Amino acid sequence: MSEPLHVLITAGASGIGLAMARGFTARGDKVHICDISPGALGAAVEELPGIATTLADVSRRPQVERLFDELERNWGKLDVLVNNAGIAGPTAPVEAIDPQDWEETMAVNINGQFYCARRAVPLLKASQGAMINLSSAAGRFGFPLRTPYAASKWAVRGFTESLAMELGPAGVRVNAILPGVVAGERINRVIGAKAEARGISFEEQQAEMLSRVSLRRMVSAEDIANMALFLCSPVGANISGQALSVCGNVEVLQ
Repeated sequence: MSEPLHVLITAGASGIGLAMARGFTARGDKVHICDISPGALGAAVEELPGIATTLADVSRRPQVERLFDELERNWGKLDVLVNNAGIAGPTAPVEAIDPQDWEETMAVNINGQFYCARRAVPLLKASQGAMINLSSAAGRFGFPLRTPYAASKWAVRGFTESLAMELGPAGVRVNAILPGVVAGERINRVIGAKAEARGISFEEQQAEMLSRVSLRRMVSAEDIANMALFLCSPVGANISGQALSVCGNVEVLQ
């Protein structure tokens, strides 16, 4: 039987991150999550008593340093980094976007991945481990009224492909997962904001969004977690540098 993996998941106390924490712990791996919500961290520990937690905002470099100091002190190793933390950012025409909202979106969605990667890489080289960066279907094409989000998710793809080339000789695999329309509270907020910006109803916006998905349905957080588990298993041992969509084939976003 193989040794359990030591897995760090950012923003791991809810949504996709929590689904991943459930998946890795269910197969016997050791999981450390960080999140910005003390309440969500507490609820995650109640559900998954064996996980380690840190209250941390990955857009703040000192907090990332503290996170990794704790992880190294407790484990001394790392096999998998899942850069899951991300925010939706503003929904507005580009000329109406507050620069502070742009900067916050970039700080969480791409700067946070860099801060975590730079600390994780020495540990991943030692274990010949894997990194998974969460991008989005919005990292495949334009996304009007969501330029900060789309730009950050395109950046994740470039970051991923570059790291895969850089770290491959050390045996480290790096991939990006591109979720599509993931069912849950977050996408409901996005649909509502987009509908308001366009002057249409929530139901009209949702129907239009799903009409651009070949399977005509949303995906689940568990679908994204299953891809992460696959990439970190022996059957994914030769997959690196890829942008893997789990989206039901989103054709375009509006």
